[in-house]
Amino acid sequence: LSKINMKKQAKDIKQGEKLNIFGKLGVVEKVEISDMGKQGKKKVRIEVNVEGNKSIMIRPEDYPLDILE
Repeated sequence: LSKINMKKQAKDIKQGEKLNIFGKLGVVEKVEISDMGKQGKKKVRIEVNVEGNKSIMIRPEDYPLDILE
């Protein structure tokens, strides 16, 4: 795994960035931001390719994620 460079909020994640997903390298394929939900925050849907497997994460917009170099 690459070195953790910084943390970003889920709403600031961009396609092609590399994330630490349970200790594995994940590459962001697609990011969608929904309208405001019941808790007063937007939800972010992130499609990630982890070792050839597509995973989908849904997190609040201010959820911190580890960005890799």
